[in-house]
Amino acid sequence: MNQTPLAERMRPTQLEDLIGQEHLSAPNSFLYKAIKNGSVPSMILWGPPGVGKTTIANIIANEIKAPFYTLSAISSGVKDIRDIIDKAKFQMGVVLFIDEIHRFNKSQQDALLGAVEKGVIRLIGATTENPSFEVNAALLSRCQVFTLNALGKSELEAMIHQALKKDVFLKKKKVELKETEALLRLSGGDGRKLLNLLEIVIDGINEEPCVIEDKIVIETAQQKVALYDKSGEQHYDIISAFIKSIRGSDPNAAVYWLARMIEGGEDVKFIARRLVILASEDIGNANPNALLLATNCFEAVKIIGYPESRIILSQCVTYLASSAKSNAAYMAINKAQALVKEKGDLPVPFHLRNAPTKLMKDLNYGKGYKYAHDYEGNFITQEFLPDEIKNLKLYEPGNNARENELRKFLQSKWKGKYGY
Repeated sequence: MNQTPLAERMRPTQLEDLIGQEHLSAPNSFLYKAIKNGSVPSMILWGPPGVGKTTIANIIANEIKAPFYTLSAISSGVKDIRDIIDKAKFQMGVVLFIDEIHRFNKSQQDALLGAVEKGVIRLIGATTENPSFEVNAALLSRCQVFTLNALGKSELEAMIHQALKKDVFLKKKKVELKETEALLRLSGGDGRKLLNLLEIVIDGINEEPCVIEDKIVIETAQQKVALYDKSGEQHYDIISAFIKSIRGSDPNAAVYWLARMIEGGEDVKFIARRLVILASEDIGNANPNALLLATNCFEAVKIIGYPESRIILSQCVTYLASSAKSNAAYMAINKAQALVKEKGDLPVPFHLRNAPTKLMKDLNYGKGYKYAHDYEGNFITQEFLPDEIKNLKLYEPGNNARENELRKFLQSKWKGKYGY
């Protein structure tokens, strides 16, 4: 009987076979060229579970034929790091892969600095958390950060078909794939989880042809959830329910999901950081105090820790859930970034340009700019956008008391411009 999980059996060994992450695996991408040239830098791979972080690390080691060491930040310490660094001094081009590097504390991360800087090791760290928050600045500055995207439906279905066609065990079976919706939904975009669930379902059907339908998948998942959820990814489902409860203004559900995370041992900073994001994304200018409270909550729980942090989190969560909501700021930056990608780098109007030198002034940099504070009400009508997109509205205040006040202010100043 084979004991290796399907996801491990199907792990690609070369970049061309990787499903998804085309921005990293395409022949014109930086990472592809670096691997083919053997000039791979130290890097941090950031993305959700099951999208290819460990796979890419293995591919790199395989392609450049380098000595490959792995550590898990959950079970490894400074001694383990130093042992590998000592070995690396007598080998060429060592690759050290550290899974869940965000779980390393500062002293553990500092132990890597010298070896990474001198090129004794090439570090590949994998993280599901934003490295700007969880990897210290000194180490981060020595690494290239690559962001991995969540896998889409077409990519996940491609993984299923590839496994049925190529896996040494599954290709011997007569499998009829009638429905995939349950497989995709229960795996939550996690390729590893998807393949292991697929194998569990097939193993549970003791007949041929093996017909895979949503009903069978759901029944199997309910019976054997521990077999494919043992890596703890359920916390992504719970954080999703948590955020959606706050967004939906239900403090009762929000504090329940908070309790689930606390009882499950979730990192207090993981929870608090998402409250800071939500305070701007889902509340924003409808209640500017939300961001202040969430930010203070984040700072407080870092100092206090468990168990008392549960009270601080509860205060913040119930406040945010009970607050007026607006995603206007979130939508505004989405529109602005889409515009930048569409239009490119439009030139800054001359009257808005900085003019620190005589030459720049001679070239009309800053000419015609009107200093708002010199005018009545600290306002004077002038153009601030490039000519190509002038009058384009990006921020639409939400329909709530505070943003209605902002709308009235903008209407009083701009008098129809931008649609205010």
